[in-house]
Amino acid sequence: MSDDREFDPEWNEVESAKRRRRRRVGVVVTAIILVALLASVGGYTGWALSAPLPAPEVASQEPAAPSPAAAAVALPGEGAWAITITGGDDYLGSGASGIWAASGTDEPRSIASISKLVTALVVLDAYPLSDMNDPGPTLTFDKADHDLYDKYYVMGATIAAMPIGSTMSLRDALATMLIPSASNYAEAVSTWAFGSQGAFIGATRRWLDAHGLGGTTIVEPTGISPRNTSTPADLLAIGRLAAAHPVIASISATRSLALPGPGGMVNTNDLLGTGGITGLKTGNLGPGTYNLLYTASVDLSASQRLSVTGVMLGGASRESVNAGVVALLGSIRDGFHDVPLVTRGQELGSYSTPWGGSARMVAARDASIFTWSDTPITVEMTTTTPTDYRDGEVVGSLTWTAGPNTATVPIEIEGTIAPPTDWWRLTHPEALRGP
Repeated sequence: MSDDREFDPEWNEVESAKRRRRRRVGVVVTAIILVALLASVGGYTGWALSAPLPAPEVASQEPAAPSPAAAAVALPGEGAWAITITGGDDYLGSGASGIWAASGTDEPRSIASISKLVTALVVLDAYPLSDMNDPGPTLTFDKADHDLYDKYYVMGATIAAMPIGSTMSLRDALATMLIPSASNYAEAVSTWAFGSQGAFIGATRRWLDAHGLGGTTIVEPTGISPRNTSTPADLLAIGRLAAAHPVIASISATRSLALPGPGGMVNTNDLLGTGGITGLKTGNLGPGTYNLLYTASVDLSASQRLSVTGVMLGGASRESVNAGVVALLGSIRDGFHDVPLVTRGQELGSYSTPWGGSARMVAARDASIFTWSDTPITVEMTTTTPTDYRDGEVVGSLTWTAGPNTATVPIEIEGTIAPPTDWWRLTHPEALRGP
């Protein structure tokens, strides 16, 4: 049955108005819902695309410090010996009384022609020469001096010509006494300096006392007497005094010399120039009494060297003494070495991110450290938080220490960590950090 109101114009007008109002309300509600929905989605998107990212996880490991092997020092196996070293105290230490190493007792032993070094030091204490350019006083040799040639010839000592009436500077006379070890010159020069052998011996005792050399006894100037004795410790002190004297140091380093009168001369120390040997004096009274008091300069690098003073007493032969000294110095030199620490690109750690990015933490270059023997090596690793996580960015350093030396290598990033994609951000809200 139909509703008669459908044909009522007034009623239709009212119903049409109602329907229009309902449509408007629906549109408004729909718009409000749509706006709310869009606002919610847009807020999340904006947050997800701009939220701070979690810092990459870091895994790092400080490398172990190397443990170098101990040096094999070739210690002489005969007689009594001692050695002192300067220029390497931070590595080697100085030892008791400055003696780095020694073997055998420190009892007095015959020193033979090493006595002539003491004679030269005592004479120059009374008649100083400034340097090798200073000839000093002139000596004139008379018949008594000339007779010394025959005296020491009969005794089997080394001698050099000394013509009657000939003259020579004190510097050259000392050179003739020390380089070929001429005993007649040792007595002639010491008598000239003090007037008699008794006066010379008195002056020598006072000089020894003044320098605290109580282990040394000198009864004559040449060393031909076995009663001229000294200890290894005293001889090291005498060696340092001689090496510090410009005239004696220069003479003892001279391999050969030719002078009017004595003629050509060759240094009895045939180790000069071998293994860094720079002086000083040999001495022997026959088999089993070969002695050498020596100085040496052991180069470790272009800018670093060791200054060595050493002594060997009571060697079986000159050859065995020389071989022992050369082997000892060589083993000390070889005991200094470069120890490898790290190689360029060596991995020290890593970075990783939740979105799959990664990079390595590596050493920026090779490194080694120069040290002695098994000197302990320590290492310290420091790192900082990267700024950009880009290839080559420096993020710390490694520093090794061995004795007085250090080596430092930068730590850098190998590889670049790119930021995540927008899609990853939108689909991994749980990995993003809040404001």
